Amino acid sequence: MSTHNLLSLNPLDGRYATVTAPLSAYFSEFAYIRGRARVEIAYLIALSQDAQIVRPLTDDELDFLQDLSENFSVEDADEVKALEKITRHDVKAIENFLRARLERTSLVDTLSWLHFGLTSEDANLTSQAISLHEARDAVLLPALDKIIEQLSDFVREYASTPMLARTHGQPAVPTTFGKEMAVFLARLKAQREIIAAHLFDAKWSGAIGNYNAMVAAFPEVDWRKFGNNFLAGLGVKSNPVSTQLIPYDNWLRYFQAVSLANSILLDFAQDMWRYISDDVLKLRVVKDEVGSSTMPQKVNPIDFENAEGNLGIANALFAEYLRKLPVSRLQRDLSDSTVRRSFGTAFGHTLVAFGSITRGLGRCQVNEAKLKSTLDAHSEVVSEGAQTILRAAQISSAYDDLKSLTRGKKLDVESYQVWVNMLDVAEDVKNKLRALSPATYIGLAKEIAEETLID
Repeated sequence: MSTHNLLSLNPLDGRYATVTAPLSAYFSEFAYIRGRARVEIAYLIALSQDAQIVRPLTDDELDFLQDLSENFSVEDADEVKALEKITRHDVKAIENFLRARLERTSLVDTLSWLHFGLTSEDANLTSQAISLHEARDAVLLPALDKIIEQLSDFVREYASTPMLARTHGQPAVPTTFGKEMAVFLARLKAQREIIAAHLFDAKWSGAIGNYNAMVAAFPEVDWRKFGNNFLAGLGVKSNPVSTQLIPYDNWLRYFQAVSLANSILLDFAQDMWRYISDDVLKLRVVKDEVGSSTMPQKVNPIDFENAEGNLGIANALFAEYLRKLPVSRLQRDLSDSTVRRSFGTAFGHTLVAFGSITRGLGRCQVNEAKLKSTLDAHSEVVSEGAQTILRAAQISSAYDDLKSLTRGKKLDVESYQVWVNMLDVAEDVKNKLRALSPATYIGLAKEIAEETLID
């Protein structure tokens, strides 16, 4: 069977293979096999150096084990898969692979210590926790940071650029384009902080989570301390109360954090689509691109549409993890195993979406002329400020007066000034009203927008 990506069933391995390639180092079948082999090797070393129940290892033996771990290859993984066809057990196949490697060396006397006192899920969960951690730092956060950087540039450049805001889709109190972007920036920065700070948990405590086999063989060893230190050395924390499995609550909090970031970006992608539709944003034209097979004039917001679709798929998977993983028959139902193998799919669609948003933002230009003409055509949007000024001047009918003047009507600048001049109020009040304009009635939008740029 050809491995050509046009034959891939999943678009992440076909159409989007170049974009998602960085994730294969963490979530592919090869990565999963390699990860479990690595933690098994690290455990053997720890049993010697930390628990001191395995004889001291020589420098040459440590170098051999380190090389086996660091240079674990696709060919090695193929050997494991061949062994799995015999054992029908993936972790046992990894153990048998390691045995075969060690039995030809001076480490032959350590074979009985491979996978000592463990259950398969110790290796499985630990390797997956490491993958989640490393993929976040190496792939997910850098992709999110690109979007945050681009949004920061928009906020910085357009913090004081006035625009008509809309509530219920209708013309409303003005703001600035930079402030609109700043809302998304602030939300993403807050979520990014949560994602980056998450510490993943795992277990290294045997078949039932009680260290039964380990304690039976070596009761004098503080196995809880050993497990805590071992996992910490791998960059994850130990879940102190588990069964054959961890409860997954810790991982699910991380998935929820990523899912919320995705929802924020889905909201953003839809708004950008609307801004492009309303001509508030223009897309830079690329000469050889085509927007339609029949309409040559079209320049489509395809990057934001692509992001919206991929974010939806990713979040559907995250929602399924939230439904499935906390529920386990007698707390050790392994129907979760196949679900966990799909983590790369959820993060793959997330990564595709992040890349699409980055590309889309790179093509967007603010149409300041459109922003100005739209504001000029809607002087009625300063009615909030006008009635508030009149209320401050003790005009009790202010709201109703402005309602009669503006509700359901468009008001241009000249008509608004005529109305002000006809008012029976003090001149200083009229001056405040005359100073109101859609372009200047932006409150502290600029200051608020710029504050989001502060780290």
